[in-house]
Amino acid sequence: MKKFILFLNLYILVGFYFQSSAYAYVDPGTGSMLLTAIVGAIAAAGAAISLYWSKVKSFFSKKKKNDKNPNDY
Repeated sequence: MKKFILFLNLYILVGFYFQSSAYAYVDPGTGSMLLTAIVGAIAAAGAAISLYWSKVKSFFSKKKKNDKNPNDY
C-alpha cells in the first residue's frame, strides 16, 4: 500500500510539473451541459436503485420464502 501511495504521489507531482496550457475556450454552455449530465446520472442511479430495491432487500433479508408473516392475508 505504501508503494502505491508513493507511486500515486510521484505520478501527480510529475503531472503537475509537465503540464502545458490548453489554450482552449470553454463557453458558458459547457458548464450547463456538465451540470445536466451530472443531474441526469444521479436521476438514473436513483431510478435504478428504486426499481431493484425490493430485490436487494430480499437478498440481504434473513427471512425465508416459506416463513409466513401473521399480517399477510
